[in-house]
Amino acid sequence: MFAVLHLADFALHALLRHAPDLGARPVALLSSDRAKATVVALTAAARTRGVTAGLTAPQALARCADLIIRPTDPTAEAEASAALLAAGRLLSPTVETTAPGIVTADLRALPAVKRTPLVRTALDQLEELTLPATAGLAATPLLALYAARQSVATLPRLRLVNDGRAFLAPLPLAAADPAPELAAILLSWGVTTLGQLTALPKTDVAQRLGPAGLALWERAAGETTRPLVPAVTPPVFVAERELEHAVETLEPLLFLLRRFIDRLALELRAAALAASDMTLTLSLEDESQHERHFRLPEPTAHAELLFRTLDAHLETVRTTTAVVGLRLRLTPTRPLARQHGLFDTGLRDPHGFADTLARTTALIGTGRVGTPRSGNTHRPDVCRLDPPLPTVEPAAPEVLPRLGLALRRFRPPQPATVELIEGRAPGYVWTAGRQGAVHAHRGPWHGSGEWWQPEESWEREEWDVALADGGLYRVLRTPDGWWLEGEYD
Repeated sequence: MFAVLHLADFALHALLRHAPDLGARPVALLSSDRAKATVVALTAAARTRGVTAGLTAPQALARCADLIIRPTDPTAEAEASAALLAAGRLLSPTVETTAPGIVTADLRALPAVKRTPLVRTALDQLEELTLPATAGLAATPLLALYAARQSVATLPRLRLVNDGRAFLAPLPLAAADPAPELAAILLSWGVTTLGQLTALPKTDVAQRLGPAGLALWERAAGETTRPLVPAVTPPVFVAERELEHAVETLEPLLFLLRRFIDRLALELRAAALAASDMTLTLSLEDESQHERHFRLPEPTAHAELLFRTLDAHLETVRTTTAVVGLRLRLTPTRPLARQHGLFDTGLRDPHGFADTLARTTALIGTGRVGTPRSGNTHRPDVCRLDPPLPTVEPAAPEVLPRLGLALRRFRPPQPATVELIEGRAPGYVWTAGRQGAVHAHRGPWHGSGEWWQPEESWEREEWDVALADGGLYRVLRTPDGWWLEGEYD
């Protein structure tokens, strides 16, 4: 059993996937950009205005003055072909790119009960990529192709052929792609369907029409079979595009990147892989580039998670000139498989956590988000911010028992005025919310360091004081003056 995924008007749908605003407007696609180019595909709006395939551009414009004429887009067609091939790989590892917009998969190794649901899943995936494909299931690649072409891009979108001869008989002769001269001869004979052709003796058709007629008769009877030529699995997962017009705003870039991500994520899932890294490259108008490498929290093939990472980054990007091209590369790896333990402290949603960190960084600035770690110095309040770990480290056991009272520090310390007794010990303390005579004191405790770096050197003198009206505090003297650093419980 073989399955064929077919995308009618392939070049047009490939173009509309990157320009969805044209879908409701009269658009005609030309075979080339030469003067004698003819219309090869057109939207429903253009068809209702009288435009038909085969017209030249002037003839089409004469029927529809506001017709939008576009040449074929090879880059968009390559993207659509890759998406169609990835959908085919969801069905079978043996997949052939038969023609532009046609993919054939060998399902003979798949149990019969799984074939139809799997093909419907592939069609749904293509529908999410705005590629309205149809499918056919039959005993030979040719019959499956006929069935896919006879399906329509609305539900059920899939046609299963069990009786090949009954299915082929009413089909028009054009379904077998006859040469124009053979079609004219058969029409003069009154033959207009495949059933009428196969009703003629095969030997008589071969004698009168030659090898071409014999091949046409066999195609009409569904007797033609062939081995598939499997498509080579892409070694890299890359999407890129040169922009027709320079882009200065975020929305067009995000639209194109979403198209890239959807297709690449489908390819990853079809290959049973996940992305561990992403590299985004923006080509700018001044011939420079903005490149950013993303290490994902954990491998994933989920399009929404991948897109959120790019979205959060691009919100913070400001380029010197407009963007004229973009390239996205995913590094494939095996999906992460693990079983969470009952007391596992890992993150429930690493990608959601990373997305939150990225958006927080965009709001408050780079270098201000992370896990605080003590610095390698005796200077108080010196710490660094390290990137958060994917797992929560267990609390370190207390080596020494807690001694003394807990100090609740004021952040920042409160400015204070301190009167000294005999010029050496605190005797009275004034602050914005506290004041009183010192009933008892302990200290001083001196600290200093980094004297070899004039801009980083520090020194401090600490006192613990008990005020007469109650309260136990720590006061601090630095070269900048006196401070109330905290209060003991």
